[in-house]
Amino acid sequence: MSPKHHAGGRTRGPMSVAIVLGLCCFFYFLGAWQRSGSGKVDNIAATVSRVTNCTIVSDTELDFEPRHKYVGDFESSEVIVKQYKPCHIKYKDYTPCQEQDRAMKFPRENMIYRERHCPPKEENLRCLIPAPEGYTTPFPWPKSRDYVHYANVPYKHLTVEKAGQHWVEFQGNVFKFPGGGTMFPQGADAYIDELASVIPITDGSIRTALDTGCGVASWGAYMLKRNVLTMSFAPRDNHEAQVQFALERGVPAVIGVLGSIRLPYPSRAFDMAQCSRCLIQWASNDGMYLMEVDRVLRPGGYWVLSGPPINWKTYHKVWKRTKEECRAEQRKIEELAEQLCWEKKYENGDIVIFRKKDNAESCKRKPVNICKSQDPDDVWSGNFTGGFCRYKELETCVTPYLDVPSSNEVAGGKLKKFPARLYATPPRIAQGLVSGVTEESYQEHNRKWKNHVNAYKNINKLVGSTRYRNIMDMNADLGGFAAALESQKSWVMNVVPTIAENTLGVIYERGLIGIYHDWCEGFSTYPRTYDFIHANGLFSLYEDKCEYEDLLLEMDRILRPEGIVIIRDAVDPLNKVKQIARGMRWDVKLMDHEDGPFVPEKILYAVKQYWVGGENNSTSSSR
Repeated sequence: MSPKHHAGGRTRGPMSVAIVLGLCCFFYFLGAWQRSGSGKVDNIAATVSRVTNCTIVSDTELDFEPRHKYVGDFESSEVIVKQYKPCHIKYKDYTPCQEQDRAMKFPRENMIYRERHCPPKEENLRCLIPAPEGYTTPFPWPKSRDYVHYANVPYKHLTVEKAGQHWVEFQGNVFKFPGGGTMFPQGADAYIDELASVIPITDGSIRTALDTGCGVASWGAYMLKRNVLTMSFAPRDNHEAQVQFALERGVPAVIGVLGSIRLPYPSRAFDMAQCSRCLIQWASNDGMYLMEVDRVLRPGGYWVLSGPPINWKTYHKVWKRTKEECRAEQRKIEELAEQLCWEKKYENGDIVIFRKKDNAESCKRKPVNICKSQDPDDVWSGNFTGGFCRYKELETCVTPYLDVPSSNEVAGGKLKKFPARLYATPPRIAQGLVSGVTEESYQEHNRKWKNHVNAYKNINKLVGSTRYRNIMDMNADLGGFAAALESQKSWVMNVVPTIAENTLGVIYERGLIGIYHDWCEGFSTYPRTYDFIHANGLFSLYEDKCEYEDLLLEMDRILRPEGIVIIRDAVDPLNKVKQIARGMRWDVKLMDHEDGPFVPEKILYAVKQYWVGGENNSTSSSR
């Protein structure tokens, strides 16, 4: 009997061949479909990814715990193409666009010399800004509000100059901030309580605030107790390190000044604004500065002025001014306020409070000089001066109210009280003012970012804790990342790049804060002011716009030692970023998207190693 199968035969039945070919074709087309670029993952693929746990691309393990010492060599066998050297220790507080030597070359008129003046590209530092010797992780919030390590900001000037005003005191190896200020010697709490007798600060109606000329930002620090986020700004001037102190305390702040250019915020951004002896000449330039505050103040919002010329009857001799001069200045401010459709609600002692009317129908008289610009959110000129873009210059004109169907409506749309405001559909989206964004896509955006942030927390258990107090989102879009992280433990500076879709107005309508910025230039902050930097799609956005190297060196400048970076982007940009970052004393790990390896978007996690500079320009990676 001849056998049916030959031991060494290679024949297969037709059915077997057909099955094999069918499976090959099926998996070929399945893979092609999943990689089609739709940006969404099929449920089956996502399930397979989770089961097989194919998430880690790099073999470097990251340690997120603060150690104040060298974290360790890279385990990767990849060759570091370029190793970046430390800058000289004299650059430890380097602010590229607010350096004193460059500033003094510009006119003092309208504070132009205190505005942003960035170096040309060929003068960019291509080195790592060192931390001062003895640098240590800031105190956790809320202790950081009251205490700052001297080694981190070693400047005692304000302890002497403001000794009688309770700004800051030096005690041993720390600075103490007792919560005082020039106009609130009894403390910020007492001052805010007086404001709250007129302004609904505590019920969620007031969420975003602006402090012009903030000092060490004690007002903003104590407004946080009322769940109010304050954007504080002050120039880099002879009050050494005031904004640096603010950020070291865990309080939002930027280097800035109200001078000749528009503030880098959208219209209708703030629920209230205040000037506490900020020394801005509100009555000068035909009211140009008050008109700019009006642009960024929400209809129904409040403006507080405490300090000169208010209460001039008591203080005019101390100010070395005549009664007539002070009286005329206050009268001029009140006339300008009336032209802006602001109503004076309160005056007592050193404080006066105005409220902006809800709409134009409520105004007693129409403003004479209406701004011709069709977009009050447009603060970036696109024109180049000295090789760099500039913000638009201030104009002596009044930003018009948006039209309302009835006199009972709020121009621009009424906002819910916070925290309901955080996830309610913002008026700009509901009214179709944001290109390509609907109420449905907005809610999907929020769901997506909740998932992303949960994935971050699974990788790094410290995300969402007080370990990362000061957080920056470099390409904030609609603010979903910040909303998913919202808590009293941290705050997020939402940056909307000037070349991206203008969504910053939406972010403010959600009760979050942020700023416009061009990432081809240095950010308006001191070194080592953020614990956690997040960048979604930023490097794809800036491809061919500026060098990745400069972007990453700027991130390193503003990131604290042992701070973290999370970058979401396509594979090609992230591979370039990883190569540069590995030469910057960052520990890096490239990982797949949380939904699995079939998603084109990848995630790079990084930890900045602890190291400090020395007086002889040496560096140390241990305390």
